[in-house]
Amino acid sequence: MGRVKERTPALRERVVGAALELLEDGGVGAFTARRVAAGAATSTPAVYELFGDKAGLVRELFFEGFRMLRLRLDELDEPLDARRGLADVVDALRSFVGDHPVLAEVMFSRPFADFDPGPEEAEAGRAVREFIVGRARHAVAAGTVAGDETDIAHVVLALAQGLAAQETAGWLGTSRSSVDRRWSLAVTALLDGLAPPRRRLSRRT
Repeated sequence: MGRVKERTPALRERVVGAALELLEDGGVGAFTARRVAAGAATSTPAVYELFGDKAGLVRELFFEGFRMLRLRLDELDEPLDARRGLADVVDALRSFVGDHPVLAEVMFSRPFADFDPGPEEAEAGRAVREFIVGRARHAVAAGTVAGDETDIAHVVLALAQGLAAQETAGWLGTSRSSVDRRWSLAVTALLDGLAPPRRRLSRRT
């Protein structure tokens, strides 16, 4: 009689939770299917039944990361000021990467050689992109910024991602005040640079 399959939703959820915990606590180098299985109180074959292989498990974390990030963005209040709305997105991205630095690396970099995101994985970030594009669209309509809403969303995400990576690596400063000041400088420069010419002129006079 063959072994009973352990592929259940409850086990899947437990394995993903254990994988996230291991990734955050031990980093990329400590991440193995065996250790994930131990953390989830199951067997390595059961993990493979659920996800196929280690790359399949990393792929699930990739998707889970973007689900978590979208939930973080959904917690933002509706902005009364469109400029503040874009700045809030940057703040949310910063806090997410600060809380989940290794997971963010999986989402935005390629730390695992055996996991190479393809077109389907690229769609994982659609909900996040749509949220940021929506904030950019609101800012364009309000006259706070000028340009293509999708271009603006990409630039906002790139700024936040780059600064967060620098902060995580310790390159953005040695004190909280210096790090915060450089974040503020970068966000202000970005939003001022995206402002319509008449607004840029009025800020100088």
